[in-house]
Amino acid sequence: MALTDTAIRAAKPAEKPRKLYDEKGLFLIIAPSGGKWWRFKYTFDGKAKTISLGTYPDTSLALARDKRDKARQLLARDIDPGQHRKATKNARLALMADSFEAVAREWHTKRKHEWVESHAKTILSRLEKDVFPWLGSLPIAEIDTPEVLAVLHRIEERGALGTVRKVKQYCGRIFKYAISCGKRKSFDPCSVLDDSLASLPPAKHFAAIVKPEEVGALMRAIEGYGGSHIVRCALKLHGLSFLRSSELRQAKWDEIDLDNALWVIPAERMKGKKGYKVEHHVPLSRQAVKVLRDLHPLTGHNRSGLVFPGQRSHDRPISENTINSALRRLGYSKDEMTAHGFRAMARTLLDEKLKVRVEVIEMQLAHKVRDMHGKAYNRTSFMHERIEMMQQWADYLDSLRDGAKVVSLASNRAK
Repeated sequence: MALTDTAIRAAKPAEKPRKLYDEKGLFLIIAPSGGKWWRFKYTFDGKAKTISLGTYPDTSLALARDKRDKARQLLARDIDPGQHRKATKNARLALMADSFEAVAREWHTKRKHEWVESHAKTILSRLEKDVFPWLGSLPIAEIDTPEVLAVLHRIEERGALGTVRKVKQYCGRIFKYAISCGKRKSFDPCSVLDDSLASLPPAKHFAAIVKPEEVGALMRAIEGYGGSHIVRCALKLHGLSFLRSSELRQAKWDEIDLDNALWVIPAERMKGKKGYKVEHHVPLSRQAVKVLRDLHPLTGHNRSGLVFPGQRSHDRPISENTINSALRRLGYSKDEMTAHGFRAMARTLLDEKLKVRVEVIEMQLAHKVRDMHGKAYNRTSFMHERIEMMQQWADYLDSLRDGAKVVSLASNRAK
């Protein structure tokens, strides 16, 4: 006798599992706990088999019968419903393994050692926010240019033009990775998108002072800074070390060897996009050592170990805004000088006025520098020249501050 919904709802569990039979091999198992599972019993190649069709009431009587009938249709075509289900599941899993999101995460895992941790997190976050919701579940082999363009246009619509270019770059690398792994044919849909995207506004560079007489005035202003002694020392070291703001502000005393005039910044704090992913060596001039020795009695015994602890919390460093605010206090607007501007100042004057070899400057700026064979130099390359350069730079700043005439050392160019 065929089952009815009324009979199923009224059925009570027993001490042992009980079966309620419908028609054509369909039956319902009622567990002692009260759970109800649909089963379909059939014979294939002379063997009795059973497959699950879901639970009641999520799978209604009508839906269970529909699933049973589809299984019987497979049997009529000499196909085992159980094996067909396994094959379908495996195909679905294989498709998921080659989805855009799966391939993107695989690419990210294999490449993240190339980036600092914060940059790796940013890349994954952008993919999760701007790409995966629309392309993530699609097979990477089937994604075409219009689908990628639609994703990028969504980012454009919120005005994030810089993010558009970055996301396009990430997607392009993911498609190329998929091609190299044989998960996609040799076509990157991102390669033809440039003319379809909005142009970026002209790049706005950090304001920097690069004229020697103006640099001298800046050094005199810093020397006379009337604010916090910690901030005054940070301003001086910005000029002497030309590090990135985050690298300098987050400095810790255990990174600095004053006796040997060397500061070694751990790899995890090197933030630059073009920078090393290893520790960075900063030779300290006599002037830089003097600044740090003068500061040590004030912050050298702070429990956080920070060289430049914040005023409100000694467990956190001063902020970049603190440095920029100090420059504003000295009379320099944001269009004249910024904390990052010390790097441009040093890069320009070391090259144009002191005639230091560009690759030596670039190494000290923590930019990747490659030799004639395309191999990147290691972190200690040009160390002797960098030590000389840092002392020469500090002496040059002193001479500009004091108004002395400086003779360019053109011989450095030929070294």
